[in-house]
Amino acid sequence: MKIYFNGEIPKQPYLYFVYGAGGTGKTSLLNQFEGKKLLFSFDMSTNVVLGRADTDIAVIEEHDKENIQNLVEETLENAIKSKKYDVICLDNMSALQNLVLENIDGKSRDGRQNYQKLQLWFRQRGMYLRNSGVTVLATAHQIDNGGSLGNGRFSPDMNDKTFNAFTSMFDFVGRIYKKDGSRWIDCDPEQGNQGKNRIDDRTLIHAEDLLEVKEEKKVEEK
Repeated sequence: MKIYFNGEIPKQPYLYFVYGAGGTGKTSLLNQFEGKKLLFSFDMSTNVVLGRADTDIAVIEEHDKENIQNLVEETLENAIKSKKYDVICLDNMSALQNLVLENIDGKSRDGRQNYQKLQLWFRQRGMYLRNSGVTVLATAHQIDNGGSLGNGRFSPDMNDKTFNAFTSMFDFVGRIYKKDGSRWIDCDPEQGNQGKNRIDDRTLIHAEDLLEVKEEKKVEEK
């Protein structure tokens, strides 16, 4: 454990997690980020970055499924150690979770142990990204739980505990959606959906303004 005295902690790049329905522009958010980018595509939706010289793409293939954990760990580690990339995007964590669970499932008689292993693996990836020194964008599909908006209708298409284990390290969690021709990201936990914003005080953001920090959060005095 490392101790920083007098609050002198070096500022770290932000980690963003955005979930939403198909076609809402989750992957295209990556184009807002500056610098060299690496896109991990777990569902092969890469058209939005086609031809962009600032983006390298790692696409999961059929034969990668049985070794997905080791492959993701190794590729992530090599990318970060290379110091080549300013931004890493993990596109479609819903698909990645299902691939990992498929490998873990059945290896224990107790199904609960399988989910514990799943949660641990994602927590470890979250911790690694938190300490990577690069900006991270992760995306996921959403689940529509029914009912009316504002009552926790929407959630990421992930096991709840796995989602919490992974995103506990993230600065921003929000749901992207379209309304009246505009794209919005809701990060207000009081709306009942999964959301948080440790970066500034915004709770509803135009998708195109995601990276425009409006007001630094103020540290409360004791």
